[in-house]
Amino acid sequence: MRFALCNETFRDTPLADAVRLTADLGYTGWEVAPFMLADHVDKISAEERTQYRKVVEDAGLKIIGLHWLLAGTEGLHLTTRDEETRKRTAEYFKKLTHLCGDLGGHLMVLGSPVQRNRTEGQTTEEALANAAEILRDVVPTLHERNVRIAIEPLGPEEGDFLNTADEGCDLIDVIGDDHIGLHLDVKAMSTESEPVDQIIRRHADRMIHFHANDPNRLGPGMGDVEFQPIMQSLRDVGYDGWVSVEVFDYSPGAEALARESIQNLQAAM
Repeated sequence: MRFALCNETFRDTPLADAVRLTADLGYTGWEVAPFMLADHVDKISAEERTQYRKVVEDAGLKIIGLHWLLAGTEGLHLTTRDEETRKRTAEYFKKLTHLCGDLGGHLMVLGSPVQRNRTEGQTTEEALANAAEILRDVVPTLHERNVRIAIEPLGPEEGDFLNTADEGCDLIDVIGDDHIGLHLDVKAMSTESEPVDQIIRRHADRMIHFHANDPNRLGPGMGDVEFQPIMQSLRDVGYDGWVSVEVFDYSPGAEALARESIQNLQAAM
């Protein structure tokens, strides 16, 4: 099983120190939130991309891709009725795809609930159609750079669109391209009525990425969720992608979070 860490965990640590420690703890992947590099993708120069990638790879880590794609941006939205906003959003995703490829990554996790929530009295069907329109426009660029988008369902406390794995698959089916797949997140799946390990087994054919965490916003094994059945289900379905640790409560400190998370995942196996 390949373990990665999301870069915002070390938001207050110089990059070289963060990736060195991450590698020392046993992680082999590094997942990037673009807002940690700049507040707009256009502000990340070719030289900065090359240098960032070099620092990470020199530490022995691989940049696997991006997440929190629209966090910190303005004027972008996935489901809005406004055609110009949808066009801007599609163009931004294309630019992120090039950033991902330049960094050596191969996937982008589409969460960003604030920028995808239904607006203006929309039905779910209308929101789904608008989201599919944007992502279809991005597909050729995904093929060009060999990057896939992983649709991330998020629980109802996060937003009102794509709240379950089944709903994420609805969007994937509407687009109908193998460069659009499913992302599963333990915190989000914990809001569903079905056990997490069963959701994994039922959606194994769509799953292309995985986030390990707990509903308490800490790392895997740092809350009430039992990870042994989860890790067993990933092995049973033959999942060969990355398991990325993504936390939201940084109060224990970056090093403690990173260390305890990977230890708990290893123990659960």
